[in-house]
Amino acid sequence: MEQHQITEILTNPTSQELLARDLTRLAYVAKDGTPRSIPIAFTWNGSQIILCTTKNAPKLPALRHNPQVALTIDTEVHPPKILLIRGRAELDEVDGIPEEYLRMNGTYGMTPEQRVEWEAEVRSLYHDGMVRIVITPTWAKLIDFETTLPSAVEELVKQRAERQGA
Repeated sequence: MEQHQITEILTNPTSQELLARDLTRLAYVAKDGTPRSIPIAFTWNGSQIILCTTKNAPKLPALRHNPQVALTIDTEVHPPKILLIRGRAELDEVDGIPEEYLRMNGTYGMTPEQRVEWEAEVRSLYHDGMVRIVITPTWAKLIDFETTLPSAVEELVKQRAERQGA
């Protein structure tokens, strides 16, 4: 997929809404060769998806071995809006708590008091640092079921139109 196509999809207003959400599902291949899909908080910096995790997270050896990942960001309403992204994970070990981690958890429904407690707990728990997982999209697809559909459904719509036109 060409970069301009990825940019066009990711700058779409619906994609921008989805990129402002709290959670994505990260799919990767585990060290034993089996697939994994996990919910994880994320933030979008305008060109990359940033995830943060503990330095001892089981996904890190797997991502070092095979950095190819897929992400799904979607809604829970009908019709759903779905943003699919593929890319390569780069791992960046950092001291302390990455600012992205503190920002990506900023839209959860916390009171100011809960936020202070949460941040103190995070700083205490991750005192040894974290790992930033930086994903640059190499492929993207937006499905909104109004202007875009899954490719298999698009195929069925085309076949139906051909049958009805015959």
